[in-house]
Amino acid sequence: MSPQDAAKRAAAEAALQYIEPGEVLGVGTGSTVNHFIDLIAERRLQADIPGAVSSSNASTERLHKIGVKVLDLNQTGTLSLYVDGADEANRHLQLIKGGGAALTREKIVAAASRKFVCIVDESKLVGVLGKFPLPVEVIPMARSYVGRELTRLGGRPVFREGVTTDNGNVILDVHGLDIVDPVRLENEINGLAGVVCVGLFARRPADVLIVGSPSGTHVLKAA
Repeated sequence: MSPQDAAKRAAAEAALQYIEPGEVLGVGTGSTVNHFIDLIAERRLQADIPGAVSSSNASTERLHKIGVKVLDLNQTGTLSLYVDGADEANRHLQLIKGGGAALTREKIVAAASRKFVCIVDESKLVGVLGKFPLPVEVIPMARSYVGRELTRLGGRPVFREGVTTDNGNVILDVHGLDIVDPVRLENEINGLAGVVCVGLFARRPADVLIVGSPSGTHVLKAA
């Protein structure tokens, strides 16, 4: 196992303690979340989880394989816990997400959860968000218009070729941003006609950020 994979696994393992037996679990998307799902199977915790709400088709398939029933959020109501990764995180627990193109569903499940535990390896923790290109999910007919508006905001949008989201939309990855006011930028991009969702999780940041390294983890919590 590579040092980065060891760090991801350490963060995922630390998140297991937040699972509340008997409660439906929210599960995100990505390589660190894959470790979390695998660890549920390894520790045989499926019996503690009556079901899960998944943010992507890929995670749904992985949950099905370990015997966890996947539920529709409309049937479950508010979730006690959502566990997901991030492409970048700052010390205010604000995040960039969407590298796996599941940002809209991830944001919905996060909003519907009382506690959001984010699991990352140490390379994802940054001082200022924006080195990782900011994903924006866009209705296809609005791609060019939204691209021009994102350029006006100081970014360099790049169409993610060959990718269609689980919702049938496209992704623009915005390069060259130093996101010093994540809440303001999230609101501004969300206000553009044709934008479905922006991968800034600042209005609803994580409640707990578990940062993994090959030697262990450290935990940041919301003030």
